[in-house]
Amino acid sequence: MTAELTGLTAQDLLDGYRKGEFSPVDATRAVLARIEETEPALNAFVRVDAEGALAAAAESAGRWRRGEPQGLVDGVPVTVKDILLQRGAPTFRGSKTVRAEGSWTEDAPSVARLREHGAVFVGKTTTPEFGWKGVTDSPLSGVTRNPYDTTRTAGGSSGGSAAAVAVGAGPLSLGTDGGGSVRIPAAFCGIFGLKPTYGRVPLYPASAFGTLAHVGPMTRTAADAALLMDVISGPDPRDWSGLGPAGGSFREGIQGGVRGLRVAFSPSLGGQVAVRAPVAAAVRSAVERLAGLGAYVEEADPDFTDPVGAFHTLWFSGAARVTQRLSAAQRELLDPGLRDICAQGARMSALDYLAAVDVRMELGRRMGVFHSAYDVLVTPSLPVTAFEAGVEVPRGSGLRRWTGWTPFTYPFNLTQQPAATVPVGVDGDGLPVGLQVVGARHQDGLVLRVAHALYEAGVAGVSAP
Repeated sequence: MTAELTGLTAQDLLDGYRKGEFSPVDATRAVLARIEETEPALNAFVRVDAEGALAAAAESAGRWRRGEPQGLVDGVPVTVKDILLQRGAPTFRGSKTVRAEGSWTEDAPSVARLREHGAVFVGKTTTPEFGWKGVTDSPLSGVTRNPYDTTRTAGGSSGGSAAAVAVGAGPLSLGTDGGGSVRIPAAFCGIFGLKPTYGRVPLYPASAFGTLAHVGPMTRTAADAALLMDVISGPDPRDWSGLGPAGGSFREGIQGGVRGLRVAFSPSLGGQVAVRAPVAAAVRSAVERLAGLGAYVEEADPDFTDPVGAFHTLWFSGAARVTQRLSAAQRELLDPGLRDICAQGARMSALDYLAAVDVRMELGRRMGVFHSAYDVLVTPSLPVTAFEAGVEVPRGSGLRRWTGWTPFTYPFNLTQQPAATVPVGVDGDGLPVGLQVVGARHQDGLVLRVAHALYEAGVAGVSAP
């Protein structure tokens, strides 16, 4: 039963609980066994709380027996990226500079909502130090590996969450995305990931990377992501920039298909991005299926040039801010790449920062105009598939920073738009390929609807590792 249960979606688990076919305790035991089986090779967790998870599962099983489930995900095993606060557990954020001592009495808003809805917290997942890069390795926890090929990276910075979901170590996970950190590892690991509109999922404490940082679901399917969004998208008074109520159920909104939708397909952002041939072919094939489902598809490129300079200004200065209070001895413990960008960020002026904000606002204006003509934009999630683990950029690429191979993701952190990655095939090495769906601000439901249509049509999804 272990393999069967770990292969189920959250909605499958809930249906089984409801029918009495198995219990939250059965599901949690299966997940814990799966972690024990896969964890030595993947290194997806910084902490596994088997005792706490089984106790919570037993309480949930009692509620289901009484016919009184506590919420939308009662008894579902979940994991949380170790950037987000979770009551009763240290949040190390991938850094040796964070001490375990302390009360750790507060949940982040998304974690609090999951607790209120009866979720079973299994463990905290790995992240690069302070979530600074697009792969997951850190001085604290080492290298997190791809479940499809453990010599390859899981991506980052939510790499532990992506690997965990991919192998069945819980169907739901919370990730964070400041430049692609949900979408990058989700694409590399063959799962679904959504970066919601900024503020749709409340965030506390505020990120040092400012309004680039989003919290989002990492799941096997768009339907499970919609379920998780219904749980975590409510307002929280601790987030002053959070949005009001969503105004409807994301689960209900995913139905309806894509017939009549105006889809812009940009295979390379107007020739700005060199996309590997297997990636380009898989994405194009999926886009053709969208057309077959009734969408009006047109090849069209958004009107912007690569905003990486502005992104670096905001990102590097944020990194400098997050490490500002560290002592000289603590700085020696940092990831060398992080130490490098912090030094660059510390040299930037307020005028540099405001100039980057100007670029950001203009980019947002251009995308707003673009979406007056198109409902969604579709691109590859990444131009490459997973490369060697333990390095920031592919060897021999000539790139210096992770932003060199993620040009489809970080622009939409600048604009705060919802963007999702959907697995649409594998390359010749069996490594997953992701397709990105981008919507106008506040059109999270539409992004989920397009993604769900791909799942319903059998286009999305790859075989489990």
